Amino acid sequence: NNTATVTGNDITLNQNFPNPFNPSTSISFTLSSESPVKLSVYDIAGREVDVIINQNLQAGLHSYIWNAGNFSSGVYYFRLVSGDFSETKQMNLVK
Repeated sequence: NNTATVTGNDITLNQNFPNPFNPSTSISFTLSSESPVKLSVYDIAGREVDVIINQNLQAGLHSYIWNAGNFSSGVYYFRLVSGDFSETKQMNLVK
């Protein structure tokens, strides 16, 4: 049985797609219950350069497009924080 079951405060952050990207990419994540969520983008130096969303969200799959048209090529990180959960993944902007 390979069915994924979501229990408790399970949160899944997916890798952005496409990656590398230009100029926009999709970032998706799944919440098992309603929770406050902050999804931010950081540059290679660890500076927060954009906040994609910062609000309470319902349980389920959420997907957001990040348009990096105003940013230069390079490595960026996106970080999802919700309660005591935090996960960061790398993405590459190629112009």
